[in-house]
Amino acid sequence: MKISIFGLGYVGAVSMACLARDGHEVTGVDVDPLKLELIRSGKSPIVEEGIQDLTREVVASGRVKVTDDVAAAIRDTELSFVCVGTPSSPNGSQDMSYIRRVMESIGAALKQKAAFHTVVLRSTVQPGTLDELVRPTLEKASGKVADNDFGLAFQPEFLREGTSIKDYDRPPITIVGTKSTRAADVLRQVFGSLPCEFVVTSIGVAEMQKYAANAFHAVKITFANEIGRLAQAVGVDAREVMGLICKDTQLNISPAYLRPGFAFGGSCLPKDLRALTYMGKTRDVVTPMLGGVLGSNRAHIDAAIDQVMQGETRKVGMIGLSFKKGTDDLRESPLVSVAERLIGKGYDLRIYDPEVNLSRLIGANKRFIEQSIPHIGNLMVGSCEEAVRHGDTILVGLGGRLIETVLQEELRARHRVVDVVGIEPRGAGGSRYAAICW
Repeated sequence: MKISIFGLGYVGAVSMACLARDGHEVTGVDVDPLKLELIRSGKSPIVEEGIQDLTREVVASGRVKVTDDVAAAIRDTELSFVCVGTPSSPNGSQDMSYIRRVMESIGAALKQKAAFHTVVLRSTVQPGTLDELVRPTLEKASGKVADNDFGLAFQPEFLREGTSIKDYDRPPITIVGTKSTRAADVLRQVFGSLPCEFVVTSIGVAEMQKYAANAFHAVKITFANEIGRLAQAVGVDAREVMGLICKDTQLNISPAYLRPGFAFGGSCLPKDLRALTYMGKTRDVVTPMLGGVLGSNRAHIDAAIDQVMQGETRKVGMIGLSFKKGTDDLRESPLVSVAERLIGKGYDLRIYDPEVNLSRLIGANKRFIEQSIPHIGNLMVGSCEEAVRHGDTILVGLGGRLIETVLQEELRARHRVVDVVGIEPRGAGGSRYAAICW
């Protein structure tokens, strides 16, 4: 395939070399004459393991040429990857000037081209960039319609500096965000043979996924470093600790807990986080990420309460009270916190939880009820139907087929559903529906 790459920095230079190695004819486009001259002479403009030899090889093969002529690059190719920089502005926002300028140039070139052409953005951008900036810029400059006259897609890259060629050949996943079946098919021709899943999704999901992935990597590094400082302070080998953490692929390194939902609670996580951060304070170890987790958790509870308070009346039916499904443990349950705060604001609550029978509670759970929320018992009802019929706003904190069946049967036009667990759409019936974070 004949491919053009706009921006010959790190991602562009690696992509150019690897695509040419795989047999494609590649035109590299950049405004920097030094980069162009380096590549023409068989040298890579970046420092990266294996890239110098590979660049020399593909330039010598004749499968790579470089230019600063955008119109010629578009005319002579059928697929374009845009890999220009999106540096931070002084206020932390992205500087989109490079993307805007290159899209204006590409659009002007598309105006002169009759054949179908696919434009793929690979630069990391915030959700909405393709639809709010790239698409209108290309359409205005070309006089054509995206996904009809030309293809448009976003494809995040997963290249790590130092291992980029290996990462190119063995990516964890290939993600394509597009509205164009034709654009997806073109990219499948190029990347479909890679040893990973090829996923076509919405543009917004693809854009957000790259940010989420990078943030997750940063969080993991920070977490390991904070645990390391704490472990060192108490004389424990943190490398061994984190090695054991990584051996658990059932909970620790797995999809477990990585699903948007409600706040955490229970008898373990909150108290252990407090103990861990206190341990750091007593040993002069600063752990800002760990120290911020409980605050972030409280903010999630605040978001649920704000959703409930958007209802027109103060009559609320709550489904669920324990900290998670399948237990009667109310200790530090986020739903208990929601109930307490709504009561304090004068809301009329009825609460149903099939696992919570106050008369059967014993031990620490019973003491928690007696000391912290003795009034809750007066608000409990014996059926999900009763809670739903009482409320105009229904806070769904417990899922499952039986709950969803009741909701489907009992919800009416007056009801507003606030979902914090992710019920099936059919469970919301014809009611107004608001989700906590999806």
